[in-house]
Amino acid sequence: MIVNVTKDTFRQEVLESGKPVIVDFWATWCGPCQMQARIFEELEKTEGDKIKICKVNVDENEELAGQFGIESIPTLLFYKNGNQIGEAVGVRPRGSLLAYLDMQ
Repeated sequence: MIVNVTKDTFRQEVLESGKPVIVDFWATWCGPCQMQARIFEELEKTEGDKIKICKVNVDENEELAGQFGIESIPTLLFYKNGNQIGEAVGVRPRGSLLAYLDMQ
């Protein structure tokens, strides 16, 4: 499942999720972010029952991006059981995303 997240929904969608979560900090004008989005769409089709993908538009959610110290996009944060377990900056392939969540 791919979900748009804001500061008001972050806790519920990410920290309280029963599935491992990838949080994608992105923007519409970011070319690499669009490349990452296509990878997420494919990942959602194959792994959507096991993981959750959340997207945070940094232009619309500056406060949330600032809270996490996002300086470059795409920045990906990985969560399991409400705890951040990893972070990656830049486009990551499918296998790398699953490896962060120990699902490969």
